Order: sequence, then C-alpha cells, then structure tokens
Amino acid sequence: MLAPSGQQFHISSGDYAAVVTESGGALRALSHGGRPLLDGFAEDAAASGGRGQLLMPWPNRIRDGRYLFEGRSQQLALSEPARRNASHGLVRWVAWSLVAHRPDHVTLTYRLMSQTGYPWTLDLEVGYALGADGLTVTQTATNRSEAVAPYASGAHPYLLAGAGPVDRWTVEVPASVRVLSDAERLLPTGTEDVEGTPYDLRAPRLLGDLVLDHAYGALDRGADGRATVRLLAPEGTGVELWVDERHPWLMLYTADDVPATARHSLAVEPMTAPADAYNSGVDLVRLEPGERFSASWGIRAVGAGD
Repeated sequence: MLAPSGQQFHISSGDYAAVVTESGGALRALSHGGRPLLDGFAEDAAASGGRGQLLMPWPNRIRDGRYLFEGRSQQLALSEPARRNASHGLVRWVAWSLVAHRPDHVTLTYRLMSQTGYPWTLDLEVGYALGADGLTVTQTATNRSEAVAPYASGAHPYLLAGAGPVDRWTVEVPASVRVLSDAERLLPTGTEDVEGTPYDLRAPRLLGDLVLDHAYGALDRGADGRATVRLLAPEGTGVELWVDERHPWLMLYTADDVPATARHSLAVEPMTAPADAYNSGVDLVRLEPGERFSASWGIRAVGAGD
C-alpha cells in the first residue's frame, strides 16, 4: 500500500537525516543526532496545517481568490472557503516527480499547467540537500509560457527547539516590521514598527504566552545576506532557520487556533512575498517568458553555546 503522502525519499549526512515526500514535495521529517528539528507528520498520515509543504506559486492568502494582472482579471478557487481566500498556492497536494536522489540530496519537479485563475505554465523544482551546516532547500520556478507570469514562493516548516510548549523557548527574530492583519480573514491591513511592542523579537526573549500569526519584514541580515531565526529550549537544545536575500518575509505561527497542536511547535515560514501580494504587488516576482527564479532557505541544529 502507498502512504498517504506517496513515496518517501530518505536523505542523510553526518548526524542529519530528513524525509521528503512525493505528495507536495514536502519535508516530512528532519532530525540531528536523533533529535527532531521539525514537527512534521507520520508516514501513515497526510500533512496537516500545511506541515512541511511548499507554497508555490504564492504563499499565504489571496483575497477572494481574485486579482488583476497585466490587465486581465483572474479568479482562483477558494481553497480556504471559511475565510473566502485562495490559500498557499496550487501544489501542496500534487505528485512531484523524482529527478535525482543521492544519499545526501533529493531533487523533485512538477509542471504546473495553465489553468483557471492561473493561466501560465511553470516548471517547478525543489532541491533538499544535507551537509555539515544542516539542510538547504532551494525552490525554483521557470516560466514556460509566452507571457509574463506572477510568482512568489514559500514553505511551511514547524520548528522544534526541544520539548514544548513554545512558551518555554527563547526566540530571536531579526525583523523590525510586523504586518497587521484583520482577525476574521487574516489579510493584511498595514504594517507597524515593532519597536516598543510585544512583537519585538530582535533580541532573544522568552516567548511566553505571546500569540503569533504574523508576517515579519525588514529583516536584518549578516554579511552572507542571510537572516536567521533562532529558537532555544531551556534544556540547551535549539534550532535555526535562515533565509537568503530573495526572502524578504517570514511568517511566524504558534497555531493557537488549532487546539490539538497549539503551541507545540513554531511555524517559521520563508516567503518571497507577503499575503495578498497578487493584489498589492509587494515583492511580487514578474517572471518573463523563459525566466528562472530561485530562492533558498535552510534549517540547522544549534545549542545554547553556539
């Protein structure tokens, strides 16, 4: 019998091990020395809450599933009907095809065909590579259409610093801007500087009872161009997620609205554009015919002394 998430692709390098699935090209599991770094899903289960899934050709939400691009109005299916939004792209549940599988690396592809609401054809690719610095994920899109296509990408890993709940963890997020959203539909209404607010996570602090379902921007980056989120548990274990310069946004989510998994882990979602970018145009990529766009992010284990 086939697992709900299809074929399972195991990779490892040193103390790191990961499992990637055929369904959605998702990252189902990641560990270091046997310690889970990811709150994923079981082999005999489907992904829930977007766990480990790829968000392409847009992350987050599009208001009413409707947008105007190059003078043409488009209407997507409402994949989040309760909030009347088109959510998290078009490839979360499709079967991705294996291109290469080595002990420490796996590459999958999917051709997203022109369809109602998204009349462009894209060749999508994801590569997962393990090494001494942990996991590197590279998401790529190539426009195979004869017209410019709108595009953005994201991913949905839930991180584990150690034993939960997340209230016990120290969190550091190098971002000075938070996106404000309405409570009903979780769509952006503006931005605010985090200075002087409970949402300022630029210096390491205990997360406590802070509820997060917010995108962060204006990321502070190191000399290598990366911005890094760091989580530490009181027992001294931790995890980091980094994003390259093509990811100006990070979504943080404590899942308080899902009682079964609330505050068990922290979703830290790399995004190349914020919610509703197809309407706002903020950081939306305009893929020219034949153009290729790649963005990378990664996860590594850390400890209190690192």
